[in-house]
Amino acid sequence: MDKKVTIQGVRGCYHEAAARQYFKGEDIEIVPCDTFIDMFDILRSDPSLIGSLAIENTIAGSLLQNHELLRQSNLTIAGEYKMHISHVLAALPGQKIEDITEVNSHPMALMQCEQYLRRHPNMKMVETSDTAASAQEIAEKQLTGHAAVCGSYAAQLYGLEILDTDIQTHKKNFTRFLIIADQLTAQEMNAGKPKNKASIVFSLPHTQGSLSKVLTILSFYDINLSKIQSLPIIGREWEYRFYINLNFNDYTRYRQSIDAVRPLITDFKILGEYAEFNEQ
Repeated sequence: MDKKVTIQGVRGCYHEAAARQYFKGEDIEIVPCDTFIDMFDILRSDPSLIGSLAIENTIAGSLLQNHELLRQSNLTIAGEYKMHISHVLAALPGQKIEDITEVNSHPMALMQCEQYLRRHPNMKMVETSDTAASAQEIAEKQLTGHAAVCGSYAAQLYGLEILDTDIQTHKKNFTRFLIIADQLTAQEMNAGKPKNKASIVFSLPHTQGSLSKVLTILSFYDINLSKIQSLPIIGREWEYRFYINLNFNDYTRYRQSIDAVRPLITDFKILGEYAEFNEQ
């Protein structure tokens, strides 16, 4: 049976591209959702589904809403994929760059390609809901004079011709995607695989040195912090929830470190234990 993977966005978006790269060589069925909330709702209703979820970008930073949606769910992180985001300029076959008068894309993608687009003053930037949706609309409505800023996968999927590649201003643009699933499904996916990374969340009392004590203990157990993100707890003034990614070489030492910090923290939850992505 093919894996079913749900994504936020239309077919051809970066969420789908990341899922297909993570499950490379496997047949997967894509289930698109309009919003991240819809995505978590459908994952909750069908334990056989797997999700591909953007969690942070090297330019735009963390997707804070997705941190909270994951914490509030009963889903777990089964893996991750770090994708190089390379935008292309795509239009109907036969169109040339000098024919383009309007460029459509998500506002974040337009911002990331602004320097390139400013060099073409005849191109008017028009914001849309999604990079891949822009490519889809141009293809379905046969819009001449229009181009989409999207990924090469979307351009290929909708039969558009790529007029230029790698047009983003900052070439080192990466998005980290999480592969999330029901706990039982995640266990089946990771059976026999080594784990060297964990994502956890907890809150701390508003007392002096509370965070430094936790970090000192983790350091003692040789646990590396690759990311720490804090979010205020609504209704609890000056208290914060901390989302932390931990890297470790020894799973036993990692679990010992968790046991050691537990008396110092509250609202603790392990969001996932998985293998860190390393590009081949």
